[in-house]
Amino acid sequence: MSAAVALVATLAACTVLAPVETGQKLIGQPQSAVQATFGQPTDMFQLKDGTTRWIYSKQPMGEDAYAATFDRNGNLTDFRNMLTTTELYKSQVNVWTKQDVLEHFGAPREPNQYFPLMKREVWTYRFFQDRMWYSMFNFYFDDSGVLRQTQITPDPLRDRSDRH
Repeated sequence: MSAAVALVATLAACTVLAPVETGQKLIGQPQSAVQATFGQPTDMFQLKDGTTRWIYSKQPMGEDAYAATFDRNGNLTDFRNMLTTTELYKSQVNVWTKQDVLEHFGAPREPNQYFPLMKREVWTYRFFQDRMWYSMFNFYFDDSGVLRQTQITPDPLRDRSDRH
């Protein structure tokens, strides 16, 4: 019995400490296996190509949002952290809409801001830029919901005051 308890504790620790590696080991498994491992996703999307994406967001205080992508049969095809510098830079100014941002990164958990002089709504996501700097990635949308600008700023909750 104690060996079984130790195994469950080890698997739980791996899920928390190395979610990408744990998720990638599940590739080819059904949605039920992913949900049994990671729980209920924070966001679920049916994508245009017929696949499904579940987001496991650690926002607003965490810097990660893990995406589990499933094929049309409901089997896991990919599991990765979407809030990385590489993934965030895939966003396309003047092409992407709010829906594209939602499907890639999940819903923003920070309060959305609106700047009336710019006529821009801003969605913000915390991320660990290049695994070195705690940062905020800001998406600026026009009134029709099209992405018009992105911006990276320091995370004010983690910005060191001695960095002047």
